[in-house]
Amino acid sequence: MRKTLAIALMLTASLGLAACDKKSEDKAQEATKHAEQAQEKMGEAQDKVNEAAKENAEAAKAQAESNEAATKEAAPAPVPAPEAPKN
Repeated sequence: MRKTLAIALMLTASLGLAACDKKSEDKAQEATKHAEQAQEKMGEAQDKVNEAAKENAEAAKAQAESNEAATKEAAPAPVPAPEAPKN
């Protein structure tokens, strides 16, 4: 008697849980939606990475120009060669 009752309760619980569960189609659609959203976010992140790389390249170029200008300013002015004495 107990065994039959336990089996009946387990069967009832299984059917009840199965009825409450989402269909696999719904889960697949949600997964596709989340995958699309993730792809969009990855695209946005890649755009930001590209923008940051561009800014870094521009900053490096500006730094190189600044260093070149500082080197020119720090270099001593060329001294003219002495002229030969006129007799």
